[in-house]
Amino acid sequence: MRCVFAGTPGVALPSLEALLDSRHEVVAVVTRPDAARGRGRSVERSAVAEFAAERGIPVLTPASPGEPGFAADLHALEPDCCPVVAYGALLPAGVLSIPRLGWVNLHFSLLPAWRGAAPVQRAVLHGDDITGATTFVIGPGLDDGPVLGTVTEVIRPTDTSGDLLERLAASGAGLLVATLDALEDQAIEAKPQPADGVSLAPKVAVDEARIRWEDPLVGVDRRIRAMTPAPGAWTMLGGERLGVGPVSVWADGAPEGVAPGQVVATKSQVWVGTGTRAVLLGQVRPAGKRPMDAPDWARGLRGEIGRLG
Repeated sequence: MRCVFAGTPGVALPSLEALLDSRHEVVAVVTRPDAARGRGRSVERSAVAEFAAERGIPVLTPASPGEPGFAADLHALEPDCCPVVAYGALLPAGVLSIPRLGWVNLHFSLLPAWRGAAPVQRAVLHGDDITGATTFVIGPGLDDGPVLGTVTEVIRPTDTSGDLLERLAASGAGLLVATLDALEDQAIEAKPQPADGVSLAPKVAVDEARIRWEDPLVGVDRRIRAMTPAPGAWTMLGGERLGVGPVSVWADGAPEGVAPGQVVATKSQVWVGTGTRAVLLGQVRPAGKRPMDAPDWARGLRGEIGRLG
């Protein structure tokens, strides 16, 4: 089957690699245009564009999938199907109708739960026990097309969004290839999503990544894990932002009576109070610096740390 793969970030690469190793032919990839990334704001190609260029696969980078030139290019490629993983742009109806088997999206949730841009972060933040990945046929709505297949994944107590997404990208790649195999063999039927259980997963705003130390320790832990690695959990100290990595919520030796945001530092440990019980800091990232172990950070302050907020 002739495929045009659409994807942008590194999480899409396991699926692209799996397709290249499958019986299907990837005749081109579609990805977002070069963009300024990182602290230096240097213009870089997407991870999918870089990978495709290394493999000699033609790369299409329309500013918008709705521009006429893109539809013409896609028509010329004569795709049977367009698999999609984290492409990052809405597809107009005129483009959706070009491949005879449609556009098949790999979405990292068990639809209809967590429709939208940040399903993994929302699942971790919400405290879900189970999530997964879903393949479905893209339609005009937001992640509401008929479902072709699913895989499930347990959310572990210490999972960050990065940990969970890495596993889903791997298992989802197998699901995507199996879905395309079944489509080609006419051995699968798309089923409408149930009307119940719909939840939305909008992109995470930076302010949502700010730690609310007055929350119970479970909520603090979930927020930090959900925001790791992106956009990164943070708090304020003395007018400067401090990045905070995952914490230990049930470590031995937690001091009692620590107010939310209050810091208690020893030679080898740094504790911060929450709405219930103090948590043990792991790594922190002071403004303009690299991540460091919390005890090293605390020693470098040479004095009373104050309260985080």
